[in-house]
Amino acid sequence: MEIFAFILSSRYPSFSELFMKISRKLLCTFVTGVACAAPLLMAAPHAMAWGDEGHMVVGLIANNYLTADVRAQVNAILANDSSGLTATDIASEATWADKYRNAHRETAAWHFVDTEISDGDIDAACFGHPTLPANTPASAGVAQDCVVDKVDQFTAELRDPNTDPAERLLALEFLLHFVGDLHQPLHSSDSNDRGGNDETVSATGIAAGKLHAYWDTAFVNKLGTDPNQVASALIAKISTAQIVQWQQQTPRDWSLEAFDLARTDAYGKLPTPDSSGKYKLPATYVSNATSVVATQLSRAGVRLAKVLNDALGGSAATNSAAVFASPFSSK
Repeated sequence: MEIFAFILSSRYPSFSELFMKISRKLLCTFVTGVACAAPLLMAAPHAMAWGDEGHMVVGLIANNYLTADVRAQVNAILANDSSGLTATDIASEATWADKYRNAHRETAAWHFVDTEISDGDIDAACFGHPTLPANTPASAGVAQDCVVDKVDQFTAELRDPNTDPAERLLALEFLLHFVGDLHQPLHSSDSNDRGGNDETVSATGIAAGKLHAYWDTAFVNKLGTDPNQVASALIAKISTAQIVQWQQQTPRDWSLEAFDLARTDAYGKLPTPDSSGKYKLPATYVSNATSVVATQLSRAGVRLAKVLNDALGGSAATNSAAVFASPFSSK
């Protein structure tokens, strides 16, 4: 524990500052799941929280675009999960990293990248992109790292057939979650407010809460409460052109894209606060945010499919499956 505190104190002068910085992610985490066609969607259990729902949606969308071979490999790897933290279907496993974090706080910072709105310096937010020490698995990497780096590290492990099976399982479980996390605009940004956790907001028909929680859960809830139904609806709107465009980019690009959405939409469209510093969100803000969340969930699912298809089946597999798969193809 002393070593962990020392590593973190190099970035955060006081441990209380560290806690405030990381706690926003411990309290609120975005969404990823996996999508299958409407009549054939997997019967994933309902999540305990909307944050879980979003992650399940991303996982369900990704599942729709996996090749049959890669899907079988994913299912086989996940079947070895004996942690008991989640069920072993892909949608449930997309929520695994949050549960794991509760007992492994050293992984907390891996869920986000606090790129400051004021300067957009993603390299500083990623602590200078620390490299893994020799012969160190990604799951045992330094605590001071960001979600962009961890996606790259775990992708490399999943791609390598010589990776220890237990570590390969961890790599897959973290990827199912982290690809979703970095698409949440307030997981890829900070405005000196713990990613929106210091901003109190309210909106008609939604209980007052923190801005971060609204983007984590409330706007996902506006899309629906059943991950299978939400995933099916989003898949039906994803075009081949969008898939091709979205899959050309890298995890760093995805995070910077989410950062831009935080700057222009999550923060940029906030109304003037009242005398107490609280924000009453107009219907136009809620509508726009819900649309942004829908797009980000879709992008996350399509890109997660590419990550998995490339790692387990090669890029050609991604092209044939993701571009041409029907949302209602048999699984």
